[in-house]
Amino acid sequence: MPTSQISGLTLLIYFNNSRNMKTIRPDSLTIEEAASTFAALGSEQRLGVLRTLVRSGPEGLTIGELGTRTGVTGSTLTHHIKILVQAALVTQEKRGRSIICAAAEYERMNELSEFLLKQCCADAADGTDQTHD
Repeated sequence: MPTSQISGLTLLIYFNNSRNMKTIRPDSLTIEEAASTFAALGSEQRLGVLRTLVRSGPEGLTIGELGTRTGVTGSTLTHHIKILVQAALVTQEKRGRSIICAAAEYERMNELSEFLLKQCCADAADGTDQTHD
């Protein structure tokens, strides 16, 4: 990913799935946001839905196909998708007249990984700096 320096902050610049330019700060995820996002993954069904969407790639799946692949259908699937959308882990897009597609929000998942690994081993007993930047 290309980076840019603005007022001493390093910003990551990338194109998301719909090719819109986005700019984020690597340290932009607060502990409250991370906790809320991880809480959204506290359901086996939601985790399964997200994993299925990750496997499907950036194009995502229709709600019907997602239900078929996960075994979660109807209002239960709608409920889980809503929670994943609120946690910014999944996006929904209307294609055509009525087909709703859901796609995994890869950048948010990268932010979560960075949140966990940013200071990995910083307090290690041997004193070696093994942070993952």
